[in-house]
Amino acid sequence: MEETKSRSMYCVGFGNITRECTNRKSQHMLENLCPERDFKLEHGGFCDEQVECLRHIFGKRLLVTSGCNSSKLQIWDIGGDDTDFIKQTGVININHTPAKGRKIASGLTENPSVLHGSQINDIQLTELASGKVLFAVESDSLDTVSGLQFVNSSSFVICANNGSLFVGDTRDPKMEHYTLPECMSGSHWTFGLRTDLPHSDLTSCSVSRLSSCGLVLVSDLRKMSSPVKQVRLNLQDSVPTSDFLTVTWAPALDSCLAVSGFNGNVLVFDTRSWTTDLKTPEPVFVHRGHNLSCEQRTAGEQLVVTAHVWHPWRPRTLLSAASDGSLHVWDWVDKDH
Repeated sequence: MEETKSRSMYCVGFGNITRECTNRKSQHMLENLCPERDFKLEHGGFCDEQVECLRHIFGKRLLVTSGCNSSKLQIWDIGGDDTDFIKQTGVININHTPAKGRKIASGLTENPSVLHGSQINDIQLTELASGKVLFAVESDSLDTVSGLQFVNSSSFVICANNGSLFVGDTRDPKMEHYTLPECMSGSHWTFGLRTDLPHSDLTSCSVSRLSSCGLVLVSDLRKMSSPVKQVRLNLQDSVPTSDFLTVTWAPALDSCLAVSGFNGNVLVFDTRSWTTDLKTPEPVFVHRGHNLSCEQRTAGEQLVVTAHVWHPWRPRTLLSAASDGSLHVWDWVDKDH
């Protein structure tokens, strides 16, 4: 199913509420509404701040969120099979790092923990139950973090906004640092890590980096001196903001990755034919459904896919969200097969 019709909905909280707003005037009115007074909660839960980053804790029925205006992480219990309410169960105060732009990665150990930070020099691993800092990086780098992810229970990879990669281990505060050539500087970068969680090792991982100018680099963590593949995307639109750039590997396919954040589309590529010649590849599939389902948009406003994620075991199923509030679940078909 290439396109999915969807209503634009402005939601307060994680889940469904009994009122929905489909225009900007109604959205403005929501600012003065009280969740406990004006809404009947049916599913999910309410958060007292705008959620900027949300992560599921590996192997647990827990979520961790971070807002852009407060120095705290909020811990949520998503309940058992007999309930679909989401309840806040704890707060961890984080005073050493700027709130805006904080990234979170779930630890892969039995005791729930999160790796988090907004700059390289303030990355920490914090235990959720106690709030205890289990690990802190040893770095003076002020580079902004654009993404971080665990490889296994101890190894992790961080991508900086300038495209640099940091590879570390929670048993050693020092990290390996890999910079990009000077000719590739000046862009915003994000990354996607291909792993076999939770038992991967660095020798089996590939990392893809995506820049705001449409450059994609695929590197082998065993040899970071030069990319093993690189391409330049054919971008038809200018990027309104680099905040939503996303590149992800398909967990149930060997060579496919998806790219979004440049416009209202999600592009799926097969990387098997990619080389180091910096060619412009054709996507094997383009999901344009958000553009087709957008009901209201002011003149000059550009629709942007704000996030996408692959289904963990259905090979060709993805979920994507856009700046108009639409959320799509869709399958794609390789036109060459």
